[in-house]
Amino acid sequence: MSSASKAVLYITATLMVLRLATELLLSALNRAAVRRGLATPPAAAAAVMDPATFSKTGAYTLARSRFGGLESSCEALVLAIAVFGGVLPILYRRVSAWGPPDSAWCGAIFILLAGLLVALPSLPFSWWSQFRIEARFGFNRTTPGLWAADLLKTAALSGAIGFPLLWALLALARVAGPGWWIWGAGLMFVFQVAMLVLYPRLILPLFNRLERLPDGDLRSRLVALAERTGFGAAAIDVIDGGRRSAHSNAFFTGFGRHRRIVLFDTLVEQLDPGELEAVLAHEIGHYRCGHIPRRLGLSAVLVAAGFASTAWLARSRWFDAAFGFPQGRMAPTFLLFGLLAGTVTFWLAPLANRLSRKHEYEADAFARRAMGGAGQMVSALRKLARNNLGNMTPHPWFSSFHHSHPTLAERERALD
Repeated sequence: MSSASKAVLYITATLMVLRLATELLLSALNRAAVRRGLATPPAAAAAVMDPATFSKTGAYTLARSRFGGLESSCEALVLAIAVFGGVLPILYRRVSAWGPPDSAWCGAIFILLAGLLVALPSLPFSWWSQFRIEARFGFNRTTPGLWAADLLKTAALSGAIGFPLLWALLALARVAGPGWWIWGAGLMFVFQVAMLVLYPRLILPLFNRLERLPDGDLRSRLVALAERTGFGAAAIDVIDGGRRSAHSNAFFTGFGRHRRIVLFDTLVEQLDPGELEAVLAHEIGHYRCGHIPRRLGLSAVLVAAGFASTAWLARSRWFDAAFGFPQGRMAPTFLLFGLLAGTVTFWLAPLANRLSRKHEYEADAFARRAMGGAGQMVSALRKLARNNLGNMTPHPWFSSFHHSHPTLAERERALD
C-alpha cells in the first residue's frame, strides 16, 4: 500500500472518530442543559405547558438522547467494520464476477447490496425507538406488521428506483469521458426535481392515504387564505400520519401547478381553524419568499460538488486502493463517497441549519403579515411544542448542529 493510501486511511479514521466524539459531546451538553431546565424551568415554559408536561418533555428528550448516543456509536462501529474490515471488497469481487469487468449493472447491484448490508444493523434500533421509546411517551400508533411492511416497501422502492438511477450514472461515467460528472450531476438534479412532483403522487400513497381537505368552514378559510396570498389553485391534502404516530406536522411539496400543502390528520385534530390557517400561511410563506428555488439552486451546487469530488477521487491512484478496491472502478468510488461524505458534511451542518432557520423566520414573518398579527401563529407553535414534547431548553451548540428550526422561544421573540 502506498504512503498516500495509508494517509487516506488515517485521515478517514480520524474524521470518523472526531465526528462520533463531537456527536457524543453535543448530546451530553444537551442532556445537561435539559436537566438544568428541569431544575429551574424557564418562564416561557409556564405559558406553554403545565409542570407535569414540561417534566415529560425533559424525560422524552433525555431518553431519545441517551438512545441516540448508543445508536450513533453502533452505526460508527458498523461503518468502520464495513470500510476498514475488508467486507466490501469481498462483496465487490463476488458481484463483479456476475458480468463483464466494471459493468454498470454489476456496479449498481453492488452498491445496493452494500448499502443494505450497512443498513441492516440499524433495524433493531429503529424497532426499539418506535415500539419502546415512542410508545413509552404515547406517540407510537403503528403495529409491528405495518412497521415491517414499510421496511419491505422501502427496500423494494430503493431497488426499483435506485438500480436504474445507479446504472445510468455508472454508464455515463464509462461513456461520457472525463466530463461525465457534469452529465451525472445534471441527471441527479433532474431526478431530484422530478421527485418533487412524483413523490406525493406516486410514492407517498404507497405508505399513506392522502385525501382532499373536506369541504366546510376550515377548507373555505384555507382556500381564501391561499387566494389572498397568491397561492391559489394549490392542492390542500390531509395525510393519515396518525396511523403511525401521534406527532403532528405539515409540509410543502412540489412547485408550479404541482405545488401542494399536506397537513397531518393529527395536526387538524390538535389545532383550531385559526391556528391551522396560521400554519398554512407559514407554509405558503416558504413559497412566496422564494425558498423552494433557492434550496433547489443550493442543491444543484452541492450535487455538482459531490460528483466533481467523486470523479476526482476515482481518477486518483490512492483512494480506492486504500480500502482494498481496484483503482479506476466507479462503483466502489460511488459507494465509498456515499458512506464517508458524512464525515465531512457533518461539520457543515451548522451552516445548513442556520440557512434553514433563516427561512423559518421569514415564513413566520409572512404568516404574521397574512394573519394580521402573531397571535394565531404563536398559539399554534405552543400547541405543537406541547403535543410533540418539543425540547424548550436545548444547548445552543447541539441546536446549531441538529435543529433546522428555531426553538419555540426564539420564534416567539421574532414574531413579537
